[in-house]
Amino acid sequence: MDLYAFRSPENPNFVTIIATYVPLQLPHGGPNYYTFGENVRYEIHVDNDASIPGDEIVYRFTFKITNEDPTTFFPMRLGKENQKTTYIVERSLDGGRTFSTILANGRVTPYNVGPRSINSPVGLRIGNYENVARKEVRFATRQERVWVGSADDPFFVDLGGIFDLGDSPRQNGAAIDGVACKNVSVIALQLSIDLLKKATAPAQPRDILDSDYVIGVWASASRPQIRTLEAGKETYSGDWVQVSRLGMPLTNEAVIPIGFKDYWNAITPYDEITDTSLDPFFYNPELALYMDDDLFGSAVPAFAPLRIQTKSLGAFDFTNGADGLFALKGSAAVAGTALDDAVFGTLLLPGPGQPRSVDLWPAFHTGVPNVTPYQLATGKNGNPLAAGKPFVNNFLPNGGDMLRLNMAVPVTKRRSKDFSSLGLIQAAVLGLTDPRFNRTAELQFIPNMDGFPNGRRLEDDVTRIELQAVSGVVLAAIGLWYDDFDPATSASPVTQDLLDVLTYTTGVEAMILHS
Repeated sequence: MDLYAFRSPENPNFVTIIATYVPLQLPHGGPNYYTFGENVRYEIHVDNDASIPGDEIVYRFTFKITNEDPTTFFPMRLGKENQKTTYIVERSLDGGRTFSTILANGRVTPYNVGPRSINSPVGLRIGNYENVARKEVRFATRQERVWVGSADDPFFVDLGGIFDLGDSPRQNGAAIDGVACKNVSVIALQLSIDLLKKATAPAQPRDILDSDYVIGVWASASRPQIRTLEAGKETYSGDWVQVSRLGMPLTNEAVIPIGFKDYWNAITPYDEITDTSLDPFFYNPELALYMDDDLFGSAVPAFAPLRIQTKSLGAFDFTNGADGLFALKGSAAVAGTALDDAVFGTLLLPGPGQPRSVDLWPAFHTGVPNVTPYQLATGKNGNPLAAGKPFVNNFLPNGGDMLRLNMAVPVTKRRSKDFSSLGLIQAAVLGLTDPRFNRTAELQFIPNMDGFPNGRRLEDDVTRIELQAVSGVVLAAIGLWYDDFDPATSASPVTQDLLDVLTYTTGVEAMILHS
């Protein structure tokens, strides 16, 4: 499964949330084409208030499959669809305690089997497929727009290279988008910001990083506890059990090790508050082992441009097992900052030997606050712990892994020359180097502040961004520069190590559309 959440570029008063299930579908995978499962609850969860435990809003989808003509093996014939799937949408505004039906008879857009099946006289006779898909957009009771069906997977990644022990970009051969021209099953919602924002939020944001406009989004699938098989039939009973979930992309694929994946899928983001058993995988991520020449860096040559700071500003080591900024704990240097126990407790400096507690852990578990030192190095005058230029605030600390979005951040127009699939990474680059933005430390909109990991747009290159983040690029953005920067000999922190990280590519940087 996968998840996206972003302000809608065509209507910025709305947020689009897309959850996808069952990846790697062959579009021609007959005779039983893909659809959603019966006896499954598909849910999209929204948290908008850190003072209230758990979700505030939940959308629940359940499906029913009807065989309209059991006399044929064709999926569509003579106006009938033999995997006709309908759905019910329920909404909870009290965290899942009660639900009300807001759409009773939605229709899953028929699978695009082919032109004869879709619009010929012997098929469904429903006309142009694109027009049919548009007609299946439904409006619910609070003007929620809903669409359910199959679509080309918007994710793009060289699956073969990445999982071949990190051979990305491939050292011998061209990169291959492993999900190109493959379908996924899609649940898409478009919801008004007024519905999603915190109940006590002002009618309009106070500024473009207003904390009351932050939401956390996660998706899940649940099944009945007991499945009973008999000759020719199966029945389901028992309590509903969560079997999968997703918030931030690639958490379950590239951060959580295989021995913990089932456990991770079974718990909620809110369980992660008290259950700290998964935290070490973020404090000392496995991928960082292959970006450190003192560990296993030489074993993964594709990651050669990605090297983590071992002596940033001559003092700070963020490689696995090192102390990062922990040596500053309790000192005057961090007083009043987010790293001060008096501000957020031990949240960001929990102990020694947990170097990424200051950057990767909050990005995945709490969001990043607009509190010193989490601003760009612009305006800091060489002190990474000073206040700088704000560029992110999606702090929502009452849950764990969620896709967090600040809905107050304006939309970057898709046709803008500044639009970039590198999301917040590119916003940081512009804020540090572009004279439109780096001449002041005042808050202003920088293009792509609405990009991953502040939400996730369809175009965002999340694989590349997360690999750059593991290699310390966020630390560099706030002034903890790479090892080859010596302020005594150079005025510019734009060093070769930084350039290597920023120009790193997996070889797959955009979605390949069906021809």
